[in-house]
Amino acid sequence: MDASPPIIRKLPPMPQVRLKNGLVISRLINGMWQVSGAHGDIDPNKAVNAMHKYCEAGYTTFDMADIYGPAEIIFGNFIKNRHSFHPKNSVQAFTKMVPSAGPMTRNVVESAITKSMLRMQVKQLDGLQFHWWDYKDKRYLDALQHLSDLQRIGKIRELSLTNFDTARLEEITSKGIEISTNQVQYSIIDQRPSQRMSKFCRMNGIKLLTYGTLCGGLLTDDYLGQPEPRGRKDLYTASLWKYKQMIDAWGGWKLFQELLSTLRDIADQHNVTIANVATRWVLDDPVVGGVIIGCRFGVLGANHAVENLQSVDYDWCLTEQNRSMIGKITSRSNDLLKSIGDCGDEYR
Repeated sequence: MDASPPIIRKLPPMPQVRLKNGLVISRLINGMWQVSGAHGDIDPNKAVNAMHKYCEAGYTTFDMADIYGPAEIIFGNFIKNRHSFHPKNSVQAFTKMVPSAGPMTRNVVESAITKSMLRMQVKQLDGLQFHWWDYKDKRYLDALQHLSDLQRIGKIRELSLTNFDTARLEEITSKGIEISTNQVQYSIIDQRPSQRMSKFCRMNGIKLLTYGTLCGGLLTDDYLGQPEPRGRKDLYTASLWKYKQMIDAWGGWKLFQELLSTLRDIADQHNVTIANVATRWVLDDPVVGGVIIGCRFGVLGANHAVENLQSVDYDWCLTEQNRSMIGKITSRSNDLLKSIGDCGDEYR
């Protein structure tokens, strides 16, 4: 007897969340690290066309950085004619300020965000996420104070952080600097945000924007039952290389395969994919505002927009049994908080 065909759901509308200063963003966010060059060549024109298609499907929020190669410029080319494609869809854009060490004067900080605004062709930054490499250099507090002042005069709507740990998050907010979001790595593999940071964020109205939720594509059906990838031939993008190292630290490929198999069993119950289950697991944390999905805009075969929408289809949900099944696997893994440190410590 032939197997029953999979149920084809009507795709859900993209759910949204409101941040501290009123900006409404989509819960699945287009990540633009993949256009930086570290994931292969990107055709800028094809990328812009793909961005229009994503926006039309409800993916209206974009995440980029001043250090992501041409990402801000590509976004600027997209934004200047978006109304002719989808006039009813508002677009939100987060960028990052990632300065090198040095004095953080008002002029230095304002010049940096002015450059981003010009490249992005916007008059106000919807969200500015600040990153700092060395906690011993306290000039990050100077920069954030200037950014807070620029927020008050309307140049920034939501002031945010990227890869700051809980201790620094507490320090910054104690200075009277209001933080809307912190962008951190968060997945079934890397659960560090839930161990220390989530409680503080809940108490202070801060949302987490998460990346690495699919481990660069490793936490998907594509790698179930596959031999361990090794070397640059198998790990051919910066994301694959990075997250394979994280899986090694977490517990290794054998345990990872057990996790994928369990996630496949759960996905079969709900007629979804492993990626959908992994994404929903993170989105179900109330402190998570949105999950950043890496987008290789304009690359043939790299569009997962339709599939990813199933992650936010609330006709299905993870049950307590599902969570218990996942927990039985992850309980046997290494504690990344102990081996790596708090969120973002892997960059310092």
